[in-house]
Amino acid sequence: MAKNDVTAKEQGLKPIAVNRKARHDYAIEDKYEAGIVLSGTEVKSLREGRASLAEAFVSIDRRGEIWLENANIPEYLNGTWTNHAPKRKRKLLLHAQQIAKLARQIEAKGYTIVPISLYFKNGRVKVEIALAKGKREYDKRQALREEQDKREAQRAMRLRNLRHG
Repeated sequence: MAKNDVTAKEQGLKPIAVNRKARHDYAIEDKYEAGIVLSGTEVKSLREGRASLAEAFVSIDRRGEIWLENANIPEYLNGTWTNHAPKRKRKLLLHAQQIAKLARQIEAKGYTIVPISLYFKNGRVKVEIALAKGKREYDKRQALREEQDKREAQRAMRLRNLRHG
């Protein structure tokens, strides 16, 4: 079996972690799928579904490299002295043109790059990152109110259909 062959259970998408706070705090404009450079114990820890993107953010350095910072991938429980640091900087893999485009866009006022989700795609770990603009406090409240109204309308419709059904 060749190294690039993927077993049947590894095909498709398998979510590991989702950054729900990012969708609440930011208006998502543009999404990108990036590869990520990991050590072996990090991948094993991710296979157990252990990761958090809660305080994570993405930065671009002067050399034009893009990094995922503050993402928490806990140490692998069965690891030895070769275990990784849980919150280390991890390099993301994107095309140079995409990085340059993102760098130009975050120079604009109010834009940032946030990680949205971490998942396995055909056996490889991928990170979905997004160009986002910070929401104001009243925008967040408005979004929550709209969600709540939608939920109440759905509930009312369900009750009405049960009565007349």
